[in-house]
Amino acid sequence: MESQGSCVSFLGVLKRLKPYIAMVSLQFGYAGLHIVTSLSLKGGLNHYVLTVYRHAVAVLVIGPFALVLERKVRPKLRLSTFLKIMVLGLLEPVIDQNLYYVGLTYTSATFASALYNILPAITFVLAILVRIEKIKIKKLSSQAKLVGTLLTVTGALVMTLYQGPILNGAHHETTQSGSRHNWAKGTLMLICSCTGWSCFFILQSFTLKEYPAELSLTSMICTMGMIEGAAASLVMNRNVANAWSIGWDTRLLAPVYAGIVNSGIAYCVQGVVMKERGPVFVTAFNPLCMVIVAVLGTIILNEEINLGRVIGAIIIVAGLYSVVWGKSKDPIVQTPSSPKKMKGTPELPMTDISKATSNDILPADVVKVEIPTNESMLQK
Repeated sequence: MESQGSCVSFLGVLKRLKPYIAMVSLQFGYAGLHIVTSLSLKGGLNHYVLTVYRHAVAVLVIGPFALVLERKVRPKLRLSTFLKIMVLGLLEPVIDQNLYYVGLTYTSATFASALYNILPAITFVLAILVRIEKIKIKKLSSQAKLVGTLLTVTGALVMTLYQGPILNGAHHETTQSGSRHNWAKGTLMLICSCTGWSCFFILQSFTLKEYPAELSLTSMICTMGMIEGAAASLVMNRNVANAWSIGWDTRLLAPVYAGIVNSGIAYCVQGVVMKERGPVFVTAFNPLCMVIVAVLGTIILNEEINLGRVIGAIIIVAGLYSVVWGKSKDPIVQTPSSPKKMKGTPELPMTDISKATSNDILPADVVKVEIPTNESMLQK
């Protein structure tokens, strides 16, 4: 009986750790994306074509699993849900990724991964604008969120405007070492990319509430991203034949890796975790990706690490965790006396507190958020 009890206890701990393990694993996948795509873009692969191939691979990999595993649980696709999927396919697969690739070309993989730590702060600001988050300026938690948001913006400015001495002695011959103007342009592209990804996270969380079939939703998002990305590529690329040609090198590795890991697996894992913990939890693990990319970028790409980027990254991480700490202090809304929800009040997909047992240990940052129906949410 004792061994059975310890086994149950271990399984319970493992179940609570699954979201953390999943998000840490994803950061290694994202770190590999920064490195692989940087190599492929420098090898001549067009970034518009990369997004199309990437999502074509994702559809081929995820589509069969969606057809088989979710054939009995797949809900009916309504017009409103389909329109949300079209917007999702535009936000992340087309806008976010293409802006990211352009910004990566002008800067570096280490810089891009560090700057992407402003993602939780942008998500927080957008949540305020759409009234998912409420700010009470007299409360310490709200002050922490505001200060953290300001710190992340300050860190991004430091990374952009101040370089300082090189710390690792690397000297690479790429476009980012030549022009401060291009570096600033790349930074702007990356910030816009973060904004698009943040909008994607918010919209994805609401779409999952309407269409709770992660694999099928992922397949449809990738399909729409592939179609919309192909249209954008045909408009932007004049030399069509050369732009779409790839060989057995990094130009092939990047679409396959990104399609399987970052479009297929990542969308599904993010969706599952987001249904339990919400978009703020999903975006809180970005600093780990920055550390991994900094190490790999120095070794593989011989990228330089200067003092300004280190200081800016530290400020961004401090701001990030200030926002996360403030979020963890939000009150947990429990409604055991009223199990029936008001008709027409959707909620942001997070852990349902009312379903927790006495043996469950719920983290402090799990917050149940009720969203009024009269707030339209047109939505990483």
